[in-house]
Amino acid sequence: MNAGDIFPQFLLMDENGEEFDSRSLSGIRYVIYFYPKDSTSGCTKEASDFTALYPKFMLRNIPIIGVSKDTIASHQRFKEKNSLKVKLLSDPEHDLIERAGAWGTKMMYGKEVRGTIRSTFIIGKDGIVEAAWKGVKVDGHADKVLEKAISLIKS
Repeated sequence: MNAGDIFPQFLLMDENGEEFDSRSLSGIRYVIYFYPKDSTSGCTKEASDFTALYPKFMLRNIPIIGVSKDTIASHQRFKEKNSLKVKLLSDPEHDLIERAGAWGTKMMYGKEVRGTIRSTFIIGKDGIVEAAWKGVKVDGHADKVLEKAISLIKS
């Protein structure tokens, strides 16, 4: 997925075991980010950084959604343990992760593996990708996403 692409519709289970349908986001700008694994250091920092900025995103009516292939139970524990505000969706078959282009070969501890490539997208009110980051480095990333979201509102 790149800026200008239509983001795929999806229906996934959230951390509460409830269905989350992307059609509920019609007419709303939102942030969706893909991360490898609950409770790992980088993923915890990323979710915590987005949570710290959550009020600033919601002030602009921009929900934040995190997606990984972890289970609903794992998401529940991760969210509770870290007091996360972001919505977490479970994609165990990595269907949406693949359709978003966030699945592929990456290096992990010096070995080539297939898995989730840390990626973030801002989706416009019309369902079009407005901004895309792939191979994200966590430090400062949530701030960059907020900055970009604010610039999109102003343009």
